[in-house]
Amino acid sequence: MNHLIAPSMLAADFANLQKDIEMVNNSEADWFHLDVMDGIFVPNISFGVPVIEAINKHAKKPLDVHLMIEDPDRYIELFKKAGTDILTVHIEASKNLHRTIQRIHSLDMKAGVSLNPHTPINTLEDIIKDIDMVLIMSVNPGFGGQKFITQSLEKIKKLKKLIHNSGSTAQIEVDGGVGSSNAKELVEAGTDILVAGSFIFKAENPVQTISNLKNLK
Repeated sequence: MNHLIAPSMLAADFANLQKDIEMVNNSEADWFHLDVMDGIFVPNISFGVPVIEAINKHAKKPLDVHLMIEDPDRYIELFKKAGTDILTVHIEASKNLHRTIQRIHSLDMKAGVSLNPHTPINTLEDIIKDIDMVLIMSVNPGFGGQKFITQSLEKIKKLKKLIHNSGSTAQIEVDGGVGSSNAKELVEAGTDILVAGSFIFKAENPVQTISNLKNLK
């Protein structure tokens, strides 16, 4: 299995963030996943540009930034300057998604589009060939530690079919309730990138946990 692992730093220890950054650097993880929340698009507030800049100073792997914010176009340049490699916006928050994707690409970042659990796959039909990644939210966005929504598996399969039929090269990322109980099934359904937060950072041995997710049996 050639899937990637992106630990969600939202579940890291912010009192000792550098320690958790080094843990990810020294593990088999592929990306850092960074959730930005504004308290408007989702009912929670997380970190913003200054924290991403701080992480970027120590991170030795790409920064995968997920914007759960209203009007993301206002901040694209700021996140590029902060060190973002992959920038994902929500289809539900973007008024002119095609323009947003073009802007992200023009700043030499990969562009992703995220779908909330209630948003159907067919909303991507007119944009799927223009994007590098689709992030399927398998919980309602805003808080970590939620239970995986099982209908997400069928959604992933539908998305994989759309990508194949359209000739798109987009990867599929899944975030929410990912762990040892469903990781293999998610990859078999077509997932390319697994995001896990609490499952990794609350584990007794996070490095081993990442290794287990990376080397599924």
